[in-house]
Amino acid sequence: MPKPPAQTKGPTMKIISTRSILPVAALCGAVGAASHAQAAGFYLQEQSIKGAGRAFSGEAADQGADSLWWNPAAIAGMPRNQLSLGASLIAPRAKVEDRGSLIIRPGMAPAPVGGDASQKNPIPLSVVPTGAVAMPLDDRWAVGLALTSAYSFSTDYNADSWTRYTADTSRLRSIDFQPSIAFAATGWLRLGAGLNIVYSEATLTNALPNLSPLLPDGSQGLSGDGWDLGWSAGLQLHDADRITLGLSYKSKVEHKLKGRVATAGLIGPLEASNGTINATASFSTPWQAIAGVRFKANDCLTLNAQLVRFGWSEFDAIDLGAPISQSLPQGYRDTWSVAVGADYELNSAWTLRGGVQYDQTPTVNGSRDARVPDSSRWNVATGLSYKATENLTIDAAAMLILFESASIDRPHAAYAGTPAQTVILPSGRVRNAHAIVVGLGGRFEF
Repeated sequence: MPKPPAQTKGPTMKIISTRSILPVAALCGAVGAASHAQAAGFYLQEQSIKGAGRAFSGEAADQGADSLWWNPAAIAGMPRNQLSLGASLIAPRAKVEDRGSLIIRPGMAPAPVGGDASQKNPIPLSVVPTGAVAMPLDDRWAVGLALTSAYSFSTDYNADSWTRYTADTSRLRSIDFQPSIAFAATGWLRLGAGLNIVYSEATLTNALPNLSPLLPDGSQGLSGDGWDLGWSAGLQLHDADRITLGLSYKSKVEHKLKGRVATAGLIGPLEASNGTINATASFSTPWQAIAGVRFKANDCLTLNAQLVRFGWSEFDAIDLGAPISQSLPQGYRDTWSVAVGADYELNSAWTLRGGVQYDQTPTVNGSRDARVPDSSRWNVATGLSYKATENLTIDAAAMLILFESASIDRPHAAYAGTPAQTVILPSGRVRNAHAIVVGLGGRFEF
């Protein structure tokens, strides 16, 4: 029988709150976003409607405010002020099924975890906004601000789901403020840098087993928030407006969240653990190294490609502060994302786009839980732009995201290291997972 992850011994209250804070790993979540419908892990790449239309295949090499998240050098040398706004509707679909999950209470034989064995569409319909503004200071210098949502997940299971001991409801929100400055050093070289100021908040819940299977479950809920800081830097190389190469780096962000854990519904020997305590959690979200290229093949056709290396191994553990004082391993791996796409100008008003992206998941078998039921995915996209006036361009995009099947199989223990230790051995599967994303936005020059 597999063993649960090692835990530090301590009072029952500490052990219970550990199980609540474990999901705080994604407390840098996005505004209402569902990560399983976006990029791998709990990263949300939906930061540009124009970029979505070509599957995010050339954003580090493109110019304008809506490329600011990927490369702060994108705004250098801009002739006019630019405002970019957009919103995406995300409709994910999936089945999360039990394949024989077990619970082992003290002194009892392994038994089925019970509950609803098939959950449909645990990731809710979401609307994700994004925006950026850039202003030239002169013909070389420019400043900008991007307001985005970078890392997120959102899942909502039924209260009687087989996943209830690891995940009930996960609702995470954050805003990433990226003030940036850029400089056109020469006609072919542009440089940029920015800060990433992140505010995050979350509310996460799960059930707790009582010692007898005849008793109803207890419950836990976590709420927490915090401010954290990272940075971005990049450059662009331009060859007579025919080829543009963009290189950028976004640092990891070290997060520290302060929150509360509320425990209720425990009966008998566990009853003393009911109540609320304060707690903190520290963890890091990954760095990104991005390379993008745009090649103007002729007067109408521009080809795009982008490669991203994600440092997801930075998310190796969640360190829990006093009174819990534990380190919880996460086991994420570094990954690649690769995309290709094209822009085709039909005429002076209309531009068509398309692209394909493959994005690896950082989660691995044996360490995947129901809060982030992630898997590698293909993203097929199309989009268009319409230049409505001299100053206003309207962008639209649609994406079909196809996910590989993945196991849910991360073991854990409630009340670990105490006589009440109860082992949960999840055995589940995510299948038939896909998402449709439609976006609408606009770029206004003034």
